[in-house]
Order: sequence, then structure tokens, then C-alpha cells
Amino acid sequence: MSTQAADLTVAVQDYLKAIYALESAGERVTTSALAARMGVSAPSTTAMTKRLAELGLVERAPYRGVSLTEEGRLGALEVLRHHRLLERYLVDRLGLSLDQVHVEADRLEHALSEELEAKIDAELGYPTHDPHGDPIPDRELRVSESGRRTLCDFEVGNRATVSRVPDADPELLRYLSELGLVPGAEVALVSFAPFGGPVTVQTTAGDHTISRELADRISASSS
Repeated sequence: MSTQAADLTVAVQDYLKAIYALESAGERVTTSALAARMGVSAPSTTAMTKRLAELGLVERAPYRGVSLTEEGRLGALEVLRHHRLLERYLVDRLGLSLDQVHVEADRLEHALSEELEAKIDAELGYPTHDPHGDPIPDRELRVSESGRRTLCDFEVGNRATVSRVPDADPELLRYLSELGLVPGAEVALVSFAPFGGPVTVQTTAGDHTISRELADRISASSS
């Protein structure tokens, strides 16, 4: 992490990461959306976005929310790189499960030094994705976001390989693990119920019916 980014408080880094996540999802970063993601009040969020603007990390526009400046985006990517490298290390070297690593990485990401980050990266063989399938920003803070294709984009009879699952809900991750819907798993699309109904997929754990909303949150590639 650069000296400038390392001088940012934990709260500032968390806000930058949250804003980046909302922007990456194509959402407008309003005060209410950011407050909901951070789990804080709207007045607290307003005060923090004003502070971020003073630091040159975001731009604020009345009634339109905030957006990251280039400096703010790099700050968010540095924290994100730490977080995803730590998740990869916790799974690959310490054997933690998918539902455990997100919270642990949240605790550790702010304390990771640049030297230790480089050692972890090398020890893991310079991974490109975390255990949930999210891309890890490289040492130059470049991040590869390939076109997102979800289970809902396939047709009945198609086979697909899960590439990415939601990472923030431990209970959901445990459920997906039980179904065999984890990154690297091969699935077959069995059926789509009409009128936006549920999706049935076949994994090594059998046939499972999941909501279309959940299927649309699971990224996959053709097998």
C-alpha cells in the first residue's frame, strides 16, 4: 500500500471500498445506498462523503451522489487487493471455508504491510482471483473485469462452470457449498420455470432448485 493510502483511516478505506463496490455494480452511489451498505446512518454517511471530497478521493454532486476520483479508485483497489489476497491465503494455506474468509479478511486487510502483501502474493503464485471468483487487482492495481455471464444466461441442457459467487453472506455461502455451487464446479441447467420462476441445476450433489434471483448472482462460463 502506498504511503498516502496507508495514512488513510480504516473508516476512509472502508468507505472507498464500499463506493467502488456500488460503482462496479452499476449503481448510483447515493447517500441512502452507501449508508445501507455501510450499516450506518445517512447523516454519518453525508459527513464522511464531505470528508472524502476534502481529501480529493470523491466528487460530490447534489442529488446525484458521489463518485470516486482516480486517487480514490486507487485507494479502494489497494484495500481490495489486500482483502482478496488474504482470502486466497486463508483458503489455500490455512484451510478456512468460503463462508469464513470474508469476515477474517475484513479484519486483517488494513494492517497488511506492502512487504507482507508481496510475500503472500509470491507464496500463492500470483493468483488472479480470490476464492469466491472475484478478480484480484495486480501490483499495479489493474483489475480485469471480464464480461459477466450468469446461470440465467444459459439455456436448458447447457453445461457451465461456476466462476463467481456472492461473498458477503456466510449463511448463503454455506448453502451454496452444500449444493455444490462453488467456483470451479461444473453444473448442468435442467429447467427454467416459466414467468420468472425458479431455476433447477444439477451439480455433483444432485438436482437443486434455486430462485432466479440467486441464479442471476452466480457467474459462470461455458464448460
